[in-house]
Amino acid sequence: MTPDPRRQVPRTDTLLADPRLAAAGERLGRGVVKGAVQRVQQRIRDGELAPPDAVGAVLASLPGTASSLRPVLNATGVLVHTNLGRSPLSPAAVEAVAAASGTTDVELDLGTGRRGQRGEAAVAALLDAVPAAEAAIVVNNCASALALVATALGQDRELVLARGELVEIGDGFRIPELLQATGARLREVGTTNRVTLADYRGALGPDTGAVLKVHPSNFVVRGFTRQVEVGELAGALAGTGTPLVADLGSGLLRPHPLLPDEPDLQSALSAGADLVLASGDKLLGGPQAGLVLGRAELVQRLRRHPLYRALRVDKTTLAALEATLRGPLPPVQRMLAADLDGLRARARALAERLVAAGVDAVAVDAEARVGGGGAPEHPLPSAAVSLPPSFAEPLRQGAPPVVGYLEDDRTLLNLRSLLPDADDDLAAAVLAVLPR
Repeated sequence: MTPDPRRQVPRTDTLLADPRLAAAGERLGRGVVKGAVQRVQQRIRDGELAPPDAVGAVLASLPGTASSLRPVLNATGVLVHTNLGRSPLSPAAVEAVAAASGTTDVELDLGTGRRGQRGEAAVAALLDAVPAAEAAIVVNNCASALALVATALGQDRELVLARGELVEIGDGFRIPELLQATGARLREVGTTNRVTLADYRGALGPDTGAVLKVHPSNFVVRGFTRQVEVGELAGALAGTGTPLVADLGSGLLRPHPLLPDEPDLQSALSAGADLVLASGDKLLGGPQAGLVLGRAELVQRLRRHPLYRALRVDKTTLAALEATLRGPLPPVQRMLAADLDGLRARARALAERLVAAGVDAVAVDAEARVGGGGAPEHPLPSAAVSLPPSFAEPLRQGAPPVVGYLEDDRTLLNLRSLLPDADDDLAAAVLAVLPR
């Protein structure tokens, strides 16, 4: 008689008692390990796995951490890739997050023993980086910053905004819908392609809460166009008491030679903006955060608004932001500054390693992008390793996953979105999916 296969399946409690799986349970959680055990037991029932191999199979199937998020090698050439978590944190920021993850002095003055100002050090780092700002606050993201400003300055009042700046960004998110959800009324001025200073002046009145400029970061309108720059608009608003708020999006602190058309916080404030808004996890290279900088009176007004409490960030975000601003260049800024000759040399070296292992690989020139809605018309020169198209899917499903892109019936692994210390991991990932 053939033995019942169910009798050969190791018991759940027996497997969980194995010291290796018990240790994994301490690290990942008993529920995670138990789920893996049950999946392996089913494989044994189905005849895919021998019972003596159960513990090894469970260990091999366990995730690296208790989180389902997996580290990915970003070979897309998009430096700030929203689907891949935008900016990778610097080692200094990662270390700061780990240090802040326990009990910290986030709102305690250790000298006096009294309550301290939350995020004071991160705000000080922001003000040092953008001297034109008198004060700053940090909220969850740039959309939160815009919602806070619209609520505090525009609720039951009018926000004056050019029609050409009523933009939609990723995943169907539309700026005008967010503004209207706060209770503000939009006063649209100009046309889709042209707006003048007279259009703004004609819209001002006793119900005006603020004039808002939104940088249309992910598209460009060309041809018969006209827009009013921050400095010109600030001059026209001088003496009216109407705040000028510039939503700049990308978080560029100062002008960058590779991105001549990308607005930056220091220049906008120096030109006369009362408040500027930006993201912390784009060109700044830090954690997800919404940055609000500008006139002290307006920033304090936002800080004291009840909505601010709902939008403020946690201690780990504050720690990562401060470390990004105070520490060494974060990865995104290093990628942006990468030398083309150096990128080409890396691509050649990688291609040679792969060819030696039997891979049809070749180094090619490529273009990279800032991403995150930044500098849409300024491609960055780059270099890539070109592989057959059949590599794209197994690389994406590998360990670690590698996300490249298909172009001209080839899989391209663009190196500008990877730092040099990832090259060994990239080569190993390609070799791991090489057909045997």
